[in-house]
Amino acid sequence: MAQQPWLHELEIAVDGPSTLLSDRAGVVRAPGTGWFLDDQRVLSLLELRVAGEGPVPVAASSAGARTELLGVARALAGPTPDPLVQVHRRRLLRDAELVEEIEFVSRAEDELHLDVELDCGGDGAALARVKGGLADDDRLLVAEPDGPGASWADERHRTTLSAQPTPTAVEPVDGGGVRLRWGLSLPAQGRTTLRVLLAAERLARTTFDSRPGRCDLSAVRLDAGPRWELATGTNLADLRHLAQIDPEHPEDSFIAAGSPWYLTLFGRDAVWAARLLLPFAPDLALGTARTLARRQAVEHDASTGAEPGKILHEVRRESFQDHELDLPPVYFGSVDATALWVCLVHDLWRWGTPPEDLAPLVPHVRAALGWMQHAVAASPDGFLRYLDAAGTGLANQGWKDSGDSMRRADGSIAPAPIALLEAQGYAVEAARGAADLLEALDAGDGQPLRDWADALSGRVRERFWVGSGDEAYLAMALDRDGAPVDGVGSNMGHVLETGMLTPQEADRVVRRLLRPDLLTSFGIATLSSDNPAYNPLGYHTGSVWTHDTAIALRGLVATGHREAADQVVEGLLRLAEATGGRFPELLSGEAVGRAAAPYPAACRPQAWSAATAAAMMTAAVGLGVDGPASAPRLRTDPSPALPTGWALHGVVLAGERRTVTAPG
Repeated sequence: MAQQPWLHELEIAVDGPSTLLSDRAGVVRAPGTGWFLDDQRVLSLLELRVAGEGPVPVAASSAGARTELLGVARALAGPTPDPLVQVHRRRLLRDAELVEEIEFVSRAEDELHLDVELDCGGDGAALARVKGGLADDDRLLVAEPDGPGASWADERHRTTLSAQPTPTAVEPVDGGGVRLRWGLSLPAQGRTTLRVLLAAERLARTTFDSRPGRCDLSAVRLDAGPRWELATGTNLADLRHLAQIDPEHPEDSFIAAGSPWYLTLFGRDAVWAARLLLPFAPDLALGTARTLARRQAVEHDASTGAEPGKILHEVRRESFQDHELDLPPVYFGSVDATALWVCLVHDLWRWGTPPEDLAPLVPHVRAALGWMQHAVAASPDGFLRYLDAAGTGLANQGWKDSGDSMRRADGSIAPAPIALLEAQGYAVEAARGAADLLEALDAGDGQPLRDWADALSGRVRERFWVGSGDEAYLAMALDRDGAPVDGVGSNMGHVLETGMLTPQEADRVVRRLLRPDLLTSFGIATLSSDNPAYNPLGYHTGSVWTHDTAIALRGLVATGHREAADQVVEGLLRLAEATGGRFPELLSGEAVGRAAAPYPAACRPQAWSAATAAAMMTAAVGLGVDGPASAPRLRTDPSPALPTGWALHGVVLAGERRTVTAPG
């Protein structure tokens, strides 16, 4: 049976639309490993042997476009347990190039002779086939000798392999690919190095030909000790290399959703990453808003889910098939990306983006508001709802987009069309923010939008609350029949920041989020452990998603629940320690002892998970603004996660980069 490959033990590097996955020994061969460029696997075999054996892995680390590996050639060590020959491998992705430096380091007292072999090849498999577990038996492409190396080609790329020093032999391998051989002299207590270059030439254009983008976070850091350095350093490096350009306007960049399966433009993911990073990267946020505005739907198309004014869900280079899914290259199956995009434009205005930069987006804001208002008016009960009309798209079109995510309290799956709690909250926030924005930029009257938002808030208040008194909480959705989807989930954390709740209602939500059936050691779980459908390793049925916790954290700060926010920040710091500083897409809702248990198929790096590092920093210091002309505000009471004398560098407000420091 075909199964999606697991990724949790792989080393992953990324640069724009290029990503490399290997095991901890550096081997590319197992399911899910490979070098993927433009959603196609151009390298599926890369295996090093010294004296007939692969180096034994000792340590590995990946951040951004780099992977570093330390191995030991134990076949050359003799009876001693000491690793006399160490193999240091340093890999760097540069868009369509992969450079690997292999350094052999001897601690032996005598000169050694090394017989070195490197097997290489590519199968040209489409990303969707690899994700679906359907490419494991694909044969390697025929490799042709090419000077000191070889080359192979699929329908979209030609990949060329070369090496220095020149191999003593380049031979075909049974089943495809090539084997490079060297006979190397390793001086006593000395070093020798091989350098391997793989370069992919793009032969054909696709729907979305992106390249590495710009996301300058080099100045961003929180001087608050090693725990904060661990929690932020790798994630910020990953974000820089997840950036891609809009191929239609190379001056604009966005953050691709994640490696390896979602290394492209996703509306919801790109907007959330931009919102979380906005205090440090307003140019990225503006580029994201423009990139999505250019692709805003202008007509109805049931096959793509397009409706006038709607913001897309995703753009692929080609159609994407994954088991029951069959998505067109441009797909609009998202109920919340449109409202979130409006929120992003409003955020840009609040943080001081010049009006002349925002003015071209105003017609798109009006179109997005029109879609929201029409969708609510067309609904039988006045809520934003979704339904996969095509039958081959996403059954659930909020961020919890798996088919089994909408659970009642008895564990059963709620029938569609669904009205998500957070989608209503985003719409309320978007309408109120747009009212202020349009009054400031377009001399419009924002009161009708505020009245619309108030009416929607009122309907949510009437229909979504479940239980009474201290046991009251917000349902995650309404089902097809208008009944609350009353499973206790993390959805309610998303509406804290939207302004939809009264202070008393926000208090209730916070109390419910902090109960031990939802709040785990490392973050907020997607579904209560008391639910019969709870599965700590279920995609949306008990796992912990890093960005989900970050969004709730923003809401805790926005509603003044500082102690609760500090508790969540501490959990995220523990998560960083448990994952080596690279936040995963999601993890198990249950720890193993004090260790975080991975969700085996989780992407790393992943856009909004990595951007959680920014949310942690801004939450801990209480960074915010009140409007375009306002100075940054901070917490007056120190967070227990921060030392005295902390400093946050790289904040950008109204185009000016500055450092904010602890008050007093």
